[in-house]
Amino acid sequence: KINNTLGQALLARKMGKKRIVAETGAGQHGVATATAAALLKLECTVYMGEEDIRRQSLNVFRMKFLGAEVIPVTSGSKTLKDAINEAIRDWVTHVRDTYYLIGSAVGPHPYPMIVRDLQSVIGRETRKQMLEKEGRLPDCLIACVGGGSNAIGFFHPFFRDKVRLIGVEAGGLGIRTGRHGASLSAGTIGILHGSKSFLLQDDSGNILETHSLAPGLDYPGVGPEHAWYKECGRAQYGTVTDDEALEAFHLLSRIEGILPGLESAHAIAYANKMAPSLKEDQIVVINLSGRGDKDVQSIVKKL
Repeated sequence: KINNTLGQALLARKMGKKRIVAETGAGQHGVATATAAALLKLECTVYMGEEDIRRQSLNVFRMKFLGAEVIPVTSGSKTLKDAINEAIRDWVTHVRDTYYLIGSAVGPHPYPMIVRDLQSVIGRETRKQMLEKEGRLPDCLIACVGGGSNAIGFFHPFFRDKVRLIGVEAGGLGIRTGRHGASLSAGTIGILHGSKSFLLQDDSGNILETHSLAPGLDYPGVGPEHAWYKECGRAQYGTVTDDEALEAFHLLSRIEGILPGLESAHAIAYANKMAPSLKEDQIVVINLSGRGDKDVQSIVKKL
């Protein structure tokens, strides 16, 4: 997230803005925004759903320690979608001195493009390291997808290469239950937060409630570029349930000594499921987009 927030914060200062407003779900973007704002001496306000504040208290403290004002959002599902709503309302009300530092590849143009380009450092570094270490590109890239910023930054530098791209959405309690966050896998085309993409909505266009154990994937839409990747067949998208992600969290923790974020654990779980179908010489790169320290309290409650 820091790649995105530093770039946008520098843009905000160049535009002469004195204040930054942002939204956050898992808290990672909020912490990164507060960090960039502190570095560049900008006032910072972060909107966060009340439910996410409860789930991600560690990151709330981090934001406050960095000088940000954290405003709880009590409307709707009290999660990421509602935090974005409030951040946009704040921004358009104070547009003269305020810059909206969006955290994912969603929203109106040019935000999805800005976030993609700033986050593409992930894919560029992956590409460079693969060529240096292995002498070739990987066979497959796997990343979790909520709004989709880490995934689109990961995928974009490989768009023209013969590399399989797989995005993994929040299957929640299972697609058939309706309690999930899989807009690409189970959604329909609509408009949310200023962009056209796949959404979880009813027949009248009303946004449905979502569910995921991972706060960063608990969103009823997805970045418009992911929708295009799906439509043109360049990437494929699957789902992983809460239980499968939890199992993957424990697996990586025990085997590698790395606590992955619950969001990233979805990508690990998907890779684990597809592993038996791979050849021994195939290379799969999984994007670990966040640490799991923030999720420890939620995980303990599930034990």
